[in-house]
Amino acid sequence: MATPVLDNPLRAGLRIGRTPEPCTMVIFGASGDLTSRKLVPALYNLARERRLPGGFSVVGFARRDWSDDYFRDLLREAVNANSRSGPVDPELWASFAQGIQYHRGSFDEADAYTSLAERLAAIDAERGTGGNRVFYLATPPDAYPTIVAQLGAHGLAHSNGWTRIIIEKPFGHDLASAQALNAEVLSVFREDQVYRIDHYLGKETVQNILIFRFANGIFEPIWNRSHIDHVQITVAETIGVEDRGGYYDTSGALRDMIQNHLMQLLCLVAMEPPSLYDADAVRDEKVKVLRAVRPLSVNDTVRGQYGPGSANGLPVRGYREEKGVSPASQTETYVALKLFIDNWRWAGVPFYLRSGKRLPRRVSEIAIQFKAAPTMIFADTPLNDLDPNVLAIKIQPDEGISLKFSSKTPGQPQIRPVTMDFRYGASFGVTSPEAYERLLLDCMLGDGTLFTRRDEVETSWALLTPILQAWAEGPPQPFPNYEAGSWGPAAADEFIARDGRSWRRL
Repeated sequence: MATPVLDNPLRAGLRIGRTPEPCTMVIFGASGDLTSRKLVPALYNLARERRLPGGFSVVGFARRDWSDDYFRDLLREAVNANSRSGPVDPELWASFAQGIQYHRGSFDEADAYTSLAERLAAIDAERGTGGNRVFYLATPPDAYPTIVAQLGAHGLAHSNGWTRIIIEKPFGHDLASAQALNAEVLSVFREDQVYRIDHYLGKETVQNILIFRFANGIFEPIWNRSHIDHVQITVAETIGVEDRGGYYDTSGALRDMIQNHLMQLLCLVAMEPPSLYDADAVRDEKVKVLRAVRPLSVNDTVRGQYGPGSANGLPVRGYREEKGVSPASQTETYVALKLFIDNWRWAGVPFYLRSGKRLPRRVSEIAIQFKAAPTMIFADTPLNDLDPNVLAIKIQPDEGISLKFSSKTPGQPQIRPVTMDFRYGASFGVTSPEAYERLLLDCMLGDGTLFTRRDEVETSWALLTPILQAWAEGPPQPFPNYEAGSWGPAAADEFIARDGRSWRRL
């Protein structure tokens, strides 16, 4: 199936007047947290905004012995608790819930897929879904190969309509596993049927990066090595590992955050203008960025692990005391790294990426720091200490864009940095859609622009796998090396200070 070409760049962001064809979404792992917290509230809000087609249906697939009615009641409670629009509208929910069914089965149980095929055929006949299907793998990653193989064995990978599969991160845990998983998935589905989801790409501010860069004539001429000193990309979390200790201890910050979320942000900031605003043209440019990244070494990285400290004024335990975590764990909860993109636009410009848990603030931000202006005309005045201009793209929690520049203080021979702020909420007066709303709708529309392609996944892993291997083969680290509630290990400050720079205060 050909990738749709969007006739207007803004149309990709607004989706004006576009409604998917009737379809059925099968959610594997329907009893899990992702389904109740994110997926079904997102679908309900799409229904509320009349973005879902008539006859749209949901089939939850899980092992628990539930009835359709019990499943619907659970989902109603989940929407009440998690929807951005608040408690459900009873009339709207009644209509939406008519399309919800529950299908009991184990992921490796052949009979469950035989009966699933029969159920989907019945839904096609009853609700007019025309064989159009989305399979969503909201399961642990080790279940992906089993589900994909069963879908292929039972003829569910193709139908009289269209069939697509959404696969959650992590997509592999290193290059070899990502390549193996890609091979398994693509032995059953075509690449254009596969939607590898990273919810960060569904965030409104992340989507706006391309519009900001390429729809405004004042920024692109200075978006290069001649004017930019360096770029900082930060994703900071105040929480620890919560109930994910068992999973996180086999993953760590590099796999959990850097390989997907932060590398995606890097690509959007650094990519060249695509020839067309369509899925493959955009993703082609993102892959070119990753292929131009200079090979990394351990000297380009700093890692850390939080110890006991405080969060929101309350004492919290260290990572090694978390449930499911080894008392001698060498898993990193903080990573900072520096990389260079060896192409014409970015040669010599360092990109600093950092992400960590149990930091003082929850914030995601891209900061572009411009080169300092010549100050010789102020050399013999009190005005010679100028801050550099910084453009900050704020992804969460306060979505917006700010620009810092210098201005003279009224009545005094002083220069002070001032900021121009744009905030989504204040400017547009509406609540931004949740990331999953946008991404689920895009998949149903057949638009893969905000999803990750095979070569992008593998190129990203190819960059970071040598670091993981070097860490595994190196000596044990003196963990924990930063206090919960601080901004990370002291080594991270020393790391950037060696370049004559400092981390941006958030």
